[in-house]
Amino acid sequence: MQCRHCAQPLALPLLDLGSAPPSNAYLSPEALRAPEVWYPLRLLVCDNCWLAQTEDHAGREALFTQDYAYFSSYSSSWLAHAQQYVAQMQSRLALGPHSCVVEVAANDGYLLQYVQQAAIPCYGIEPTASTAAAARAKGLEIIERFFGVALADELAAQGRQADLIAANNVLAHVPDINDFVAGFARLLKPSGVATFEFPHLLRMVQGCQFDTAYHEHYSYLSLTAVQRIFAAHSLQLIDLQELPTHGGSLRLFAARSDAAQHPQATAEGAARVAALLALEADAGMCSAAFYRDFQRQALRIKGELLSFLLQCQARGLKVGAYGAAAKGNTLLNFAGVRPDLLPWVVDKNPAKQGQSLPGSRIPIVDEAHLQRERPDRVLILPWNLQGELAQQLAYVREWGGQLVTAIPQLKVWA
Repeated sequence: MQCRHCAQPLALPLLDLGSAPPSNAYLSPEALRAPEVWYPLRLLVCDNCWLAQTEDHAGREALFTQDYAYFSSYSSSWLAHAQQYVAQMQSRLALGPHSCVVEVAANDGYLLQYVQQAAIPCYGIEPTASTAAAARAKGLEIIERFFGVALADELAAQGRQADLIAANNVLAHVPDINDFVAGFARLLKPSGVATFEFPHLLRMVQGCQFDTAYHEHYSYLSLTAVQRIFAAHSLQLIDLQELPTHGGSLRLFAARSDAAQHPQATAEGAARVAALLALEADAGMCSAAFYRDFQRQALRIKGELLSFLLQCQARGLKVGAYGAAAKGNTLLNFAGVRPDLLPWVVDKNPAKQGQSLPGSRIPIVDEAHLQRERPDRVLILPWNLQGELAQQLAYVREWGGQLVTAIPQLKVWA
């Protein structure tokens, strides 16, 4: 396999999780009677540009299907994050009725609804029909296509260039990262800004977050790698913020490279970029040694989870799970967990309820099921939302139940 960005041969291993079905390919009752397609799930690192990436086995159309089941609006903390972002960008960029905001991977309109409420003209780009329909139900304009140079050129020719392009948790999801990034320089106005949010590879490795690996995540991103990709496609990195979301994320601010004296390009922003590049270098991210221990950490977590579930079974403790999240599917399939050890998982999303998890085939139920079953332990699969879910599930303590997380180590919460 060659690197998605620089086309150099890949030889440095990062993680091998065996094989798994696509993490968002939830199974209907009818699909349970049919075989599933499983793909190898291996991560490699380019020792030329240091882009970490999933081995190619599944195309984007096989992963981002018409009935795609991930809807951003079911997380209250993520909605608050989006609302705060819109307020910050409105102030920072002086956005108003004569501006244009575009979101690439608009999902169900979780973010653009706040742009619309601020009376700022906007539209979204979203390739999955299920989430695009949900966004349109909010009164938003959605272009139902994959983003890249071709679409960016079409929109620019129509006079639809943007003052702000938001790209939250999508940069890792594109197989052709060069075509995707190049589209931003074409869709931005000369003084426009694009922001990109994604989980930081540094935090992923340091926090043993191996369950962030799944086929939809084609790339795992460091600032070092992303800066090189931006520079190759006419974008300059002008600022960044470190965020707590998804276990530690980056928000990057980029402008067109041909924009001389860009109003958002400041010495303070350049200093923040330089400081984080230095931090990555000091951590050894441009050396093979940084990546060598990740596999061992994944195996440790797998063993801890299996031991916990087997001990609960031996003691007669009832266990359920919360959050039919893609990262949970990675964890459960790598560990080989099936309904005999974990009989059900709760999810708030009605589109998932009544279906089963891919691979493990664990049934997805509503929260009323948890309240009826009163389990002794509740395994929170989306550990990045544990603060939000700890409040939501506080009533579990009423019957002596406890919450559990498996990443970065098995922990039973009092």
